[in-house]
Amino acid sequence: MKPLLPLLPLALLLAGAVVQADDDGVTVINGCRLEADSQCPAADLRGADLRHLDLRRINLAGADLSGADLRHANLDLANLEKARLHKADLTRASLQQANLRLADFSAARLVAINGWALHAQATRFNGADLTGANLEFARLSAARLHDANLSAANLEMAWLSKADFKGATLRDANLQEAKINDANLTAVDLAGARRHYATFQGTNMEGCRECPLDWER
Repeated sequence: MKPLLPLLPLALLLAGAVVQADDDGVTVINGCRLEADSQCPAADLRGADLRHLDLRRINLAGADLSGADLRHANLDLANLEKARLHKADLTRASLQQANLRLADFSAARLVAINGWALHAQATRFNGADLTGANLEFARLSAARLHDANLSAANLEMAWLSKADFKGATLRDANLQEAKINDANLTAVDLAGARRHYATFQGTNMEGCRECPLDWER
């Protein structure tokens, strides 16, 4: 393996990360080969530069990717269950059918991600930026999205039962046929959102802007 120390970002140096390139050119950080189908549970990838990488089906369950740069990365079918991605940047990353259950994306950037049919039950997105995210058919039951920005996000046919959106912005979002039952929409902004055939049974809408307060009437 050839060391890549001259190319290391300062964040990785401070974190004491070991970054190398394998003989076949694949980047290895703290023992994790950053390529499709790799097995890297509980890997330490804090602050790592993972832009544009093909990480399809990679196993990063329980890994720490806090502050990592994953812009334009391909994480389709990846396992990120219980992973920590606090303040990570996933702008325009692909997460189709990825497993994000119980992960922490608080204060992360997920702008314009392709999260078609991803699984994010009980995942934390507090303060995250999901502007323009494609979350069609996504499973977000019991997810926490306090103060998250989902402006213009596509949540068509998404499962959002028991999700907590307190203080979130969903301006101009697509909520057509979304299942938003027993959820918390306290102080949420739904101005301009499309909500044809969406269901809101048992949902708390206190202080919500443009919520369908008469939905069950």
